[in-house]
Amino acid sequence: MNTLYPNTIFVSLVFASLMIIATIRSSPAQERNLTRQGDATEERYRILVKKGERKLYLYVRENGKERLAKTYQISLGNNPTGSKHRQGDGATPEGDYYVTHKNGRSKFYLSLGVSYPNIADADKGLKEGLITQAQHQAIVGAVRAGTKPPQNTRLGGDIFIHGGGNGKLFGSIQDWTLGCVALENEEIKELFNMIPVKTPVKIIP
Repeated sequence: MNTLYPNTIFVSLVFASLMIIATIRSSPAQERNLTRQGDATEERYRILVKKGERKLYLYVRENGKERLAKTYQISLGNNPTGSKHRQGDGATPEGDYYVTHKNGRSKFYLSLGVSYPNIADADKGLKEGLITQAQHQAIVGAVRAGTKPPQNTRLGGDIFIHGGGNGKLFGSIQDWTLGCVALENEEIKELFNMIPVKTPVKIIP
């Protein structure tokens, strides 16, 4: 019995070591899987805003297929025709963006930050002399990193999808924001709780 006891301990130690090595080797694969799961969550939803229709369409992807989940009535900036050009113009931007952050203490109940200006906006602004080369580079770098681009240039910023109501009065929509997209409070709450940061947002005329 005395000769078998040390052998038993040795075998147990070897087995434990092999288990630790296997765990360490599997960690990178597990991390990649978690990253893919996070990316998949961001890509599960997509927002499409059609300014001319005053509608926001929420799409969801399930089992490899995309479907329209819900349609919301919206209000736009008080200058609803055409894309945003510069700070203070009251226009709602047009282009491809993403949700930068969520604000649970918005003046308009709840809000989702939109990544305006994008690279196309920055290119146009640089060409027209509205922003400097350094500001252009800062915007491009932020968009490529998927973060919030600078908001304090002459291109303007602080574009949100928020609550406060769609401005519907006597059956017609009233555009009242400073360039944002407005929904009823119960509807922005639904969106706020559902979609993650980095969800794609496309705004078209």
